[in-house]
Amino acid sequence: MLHAALTLAALLAFAANSVLCRLALVESAIDAWSFTALRLAAGGLSLALLVRGARRRAPGRASSAAPRPATGHGHWLRASLLLLYALSFSLAYVELETGTGALLLFGGVQLTMLAGSMRRGEAVRAGEWVAVLGASAGVAYLVLPGVAAPDPGSAVLMFVAAIGWGSYSLAGKQAGEPVSANAHAFARAAGVAIVLALLALPWSAVSVRGALLAALSGAVTSGLGYAVWYAALRRLTATRAAFLQLTVPVLAAGLGVGFLGEVVTARLGIASAVILGCVAVGLASRRSQG
Repeated sequence: MLHAALTLAALLAFAANSVLCRLALVESAIDAWSFTALRLAAGGLSLALLVRGARRRAPGRASSAAPRPATGHGHWLRASLLLLYALSFSLAYVELETGTGALLLFGGVQLTMLAGSMRRGEAVRAGEWVAVLGASAGVAYLVLPGVAAPDPGSAVLMFVAAIGWGSYSLAGKQAGEPVSANAHAFARAAGVAIVLALLALPWSAVSVRGALLAALSGAVTSGLGYAVWYAALRRLTATRAAFLQLTVPVLAAGLGVGFLGEVVTARLGIASAVILGCVAVGLASRRSQG
């Protein structure tokens, strides 16, 4: 029961990230650059506090729980990928609706991670080719010009965010203890994002409401959300975890309807079925063949 509750809480947190970002930007409560900087800073602080708490509870394991020294290009590579994701995510949601953005993000993340597996020399199964080609066709249909198609520039930005997050996840497999590794990445990415936000200061607009939404997105639905997800992962297979993440666009679309009054279009519904269905086929293929 606890494991199921943790899993649901993590998935809702991922979906809520889309809603909080969209809510802040659609009301012009904050600009995308400032939202990104505050989100990463709050997330880094939240994760750092979690690491510190873990060290106090288990002093004998302090060396493994503590963040590793800020050296090596690997730390900065992951921070750069995190920043690519977070900034592109915020800029995309200036125009995209919640469900559409989440679909592009999580569909793109799964495709990116599948492509990463292929690059590492893993065997490509027929079902995985179906996933890549079919989901790509679904994305193409979603963004083709026409009634209810999303803004093309924003769609590209969200797919860039997906590549950033998928690559960040792949790089994280070699990064050690996940909460500590994420704390490092958030801290470095936040430093760069703050510099970028300061450079964009002449065009920025930050209200108290916008800052609170960004902080909530960073500290709770990002920092705590990721920590809860890693706790849930201890009892999930990689395939099952991937399947569960495919529910996030559906949750995000529902939250967008409930909190933002957005409408789920026929195009989004069809694209969702194609993209998520094809990715599910690919994941099932990998699971059935070991």
